[in-house]
Amino acid sequence: MAMSKKLITREEWERKLNDVKIRKEDMNKLVMNFLVTEGYVDAAEKFQMESGAEHIDLATITDRMAAKKAVQCGNVEDAIEKVNDLNPEILDTNPQLFFHLQQQRLIELIRNGKVNEALQFAQEELAPRGEEDHSFLEELEKTVALLAFEDVSNCPVGDLLDISQRLKTASEVNAAILTSQSHEKDPKLPSLLKMLLWAQNQLDEKAAYPRIKNLSTAMLEDPAV
Repeated sequence: MAMSKKLITREEWERKLNDVKIRKEDMNKLVMNFLVTEGYVDAAEKFQMESGAEHIDLATITDRMAAKKAVQCGNVEDAIEKVNDLNPEILDTNPQLFFHLQQQRLIELIRNGKVNEALQFAQEELAPRGEEDHSFLEELEKTVALLAFEDVSNCPVGDLLDISQRLKTASEVNAAILTSQSHEKDPKLPSLLKMLLWAQNQLDEKAAYPRIKNLSTAMLEDPAV
């Protein structure tokens, strides 16, 4: 026999929420973490001034986002230069990231129809790295396979030419720079929101209570009785 759910009224639920004490400083850190990680420089600067949050060198955000944007636009050589300007050790100590940037350079050459230049670049820059790491060799072979198809829409690896591939590489660059600057690779706020949804789903099985359905407004909705 199914157990009936416990009913928690809005008044009781709000009282429980009010009993939870969260420091303003912790909330400020959470917001600042999101703005910095996602690269919202202007918003971070304004929030830092208004909230009195811990000072962060916002110039590093601008430089990081410039490197990320360069990859998103297909200007990989420029991105590599910007990353090295920020910290040359990033690529020196992260062979996978450097390979993916070089792979993206190859993809851009193929995209622009520079077949001979693409083949030479693959042979001179990427093939030696493929010999050192088998996983790199597999990725190189998939990328070079693009040259075998006049119509890439019929190519099984045609997705390498999609904008999503640029975004993937750009995100990898962004994460590596953040790590080098002792920041988290991902903002904490989205993870906390996922935890909220998970907790609500767990509680749904046991109780009827005012829940948040729209995360953008965070308004409590009364339970259906």
